[in-house]
Amino acid sequence: MANRLSSIDHIVQLMLENRSFDMMLGFLYSGNRSPTGQPYEGLTGNESNPDSSGHDVPVFKIDNTLPHPYFMPGADPGEGFYNTNIQLFSTHSPAPGAVPTNKGFVVNFQSAIAYDQSQGYKDSIPGTLPSDIMGMYTPDMLPVMSKLARGYAVCDHWFASAPTQTLPNRCFAAAATSLGYLKNHHHMVFTTPSIFGRLSDANTDWAIFGYSGPPMTRQDFPDTKNADESHFGQFPDFKARASVGTLPAYTFLEPDFGAHGNDQHPNYDVSHGEALIHDVYYALRNGPAWNKTLLLITYDEHGGNYDHVAPPSNAVQPDDSPGEYDNFDFTRFGVRVPALLISPLIAPGTVFRAQSGTIDHTSVLKTIEQRWKLPPLTARDKAAPGLGDVLTLSQPRTDDPLSGISVPVSNEIHPNQEHPSELDRIHADRVAQLPVINSYGNLDHSPPDLSTSNVVKDYIQARTAAWILNRPRTRAAVLAAELRAPSRARTRTPAKKAARRRR
Repeated sequence: MANRLSSIDHIVQLMLENRSFDMMLGFLYSGNRSPTGQPYEGLTGNESNPDSSGHDVPVFKIDNTLPHPYFMPGADPGEGFYNTNIQLFSTHSPAPGAVPTNKGFVVNFQSAIAYDQSQGYKDSIPGTLPSDIMGMYTPDMLPVMSKLARGYAVCDHWFASAPTQTLPNRCFAAAATSLGYLKNHHHMVFTTPSIFGRLSDANTDWAIFGYSGPPMTRQDFPDTKNADESHFGQFPDFKARASVGTLPAYTFLEPDFGAHGNDQHPNYDVSHGEALIHDVYYALRNGPAWNKTLLLITYDEHGGNYDHVAPPSNAVQPDDSPGEYDNFDFTRFGVRVPALLISPLIAPGTVFRAQSGTIDHTSVLKTIEQRWKLPPLTARDKAAPGLGDVLTLSQPRTDDPLSGISVPVSNEIHPNQEHPSELDRIHADRVAQLPVINSYGNLDHSPPDLSTSNVVKDYIQARTAAWILNRPRTRAAVLAAELRAPSRARTRTPAKKAARRRR
């Protein structure tokens, strides 16, 4: 069948947070075969994990009979490189060449619950048990995601780019490397080109939209940080451009990362993410460019949630950046994550897998590079399979798989929604470092108390706005300082230099 990637003028990606494939889509197809006869690597219901006593804990279906179904698994599971190793290998330092067994999820979740309690955190739902990590959503609980997966394409072999947490994987999603980072450092700096810079180099437009505030991704890379203001906006701006068909070649969407937001990070309200997916889909479907659009719904990493498929160990090293832990070489992928591919050029009931290679976040980069003839960023995206083969229809479909579907509503409130999320705090740390001339004419800045979610979000909004407003003035001040420094050095006599050395 023909690859119709050349018919796509707009690629839109919504990247959500910290859910495994099994947790969100494991029970999508009964019998693990699509209506078109394609095999589907979902759950059988017989999967299990041992608890700390060695007893098997089986997977179970999350339904409305549970007290807090949309807040499952009830607490934030363990994340990061070592927690992922325990979940996959039952040890934090697996031997070289070890094969994952995926048998450490319950034991690791027990440790995560105990850690939260020891730190006095208030995020966990009272009564959360280690066995809750084996709870998996049914299609009835996630009707928006499930109907789109059945109505277009689901990818059941999409893996996180690295076996660790959010920011390294989000860096892979934009730049095909994490430069060796394996942790959400508050002051991590990515000094590498991104796909956004590659598009700019080719005079091809792009955009990054935050949900209700400035997008965090803007502060990640030199080519986004220095980009024109026209490339950035918030969700209403995205909807406005979609409604008139003026979205750029590539659009990257961020959710609201707060505890009352819609990113679906455990243990935030999953129904809010269902509403966001619904809104993104209809913003595009109701726009004039729908027939030339490919929408990707992806997740940055598994977030410590159970998945039964062992990640492959055939990943291509992106570059020569050594991993910050155990000299990790980035040849092992992260855990499997949910991924939907949505376009009127995709046949319903498609289960998409690459004909060669393993799909990870850099497959999006490869697809963009193939469509707009861009050079690769690293060896990882150069080797990655593209996604264009999922586009097989010569004529766009006119049916709507979400017709008549109601978005689920939980009617519950997160127990600690005023506590800032980790990503919001990291975002605040980044904007605190932005060069903004203060009332004294210098760049000194001390952030306010950022102990509540609303204060953090207001600070990010105000600080970013001040930076944008002051960019010309700040650049002029920095340039003037740089010009003054060599001038003083040139006029300094040897005697003056000696005097300075004696001070």
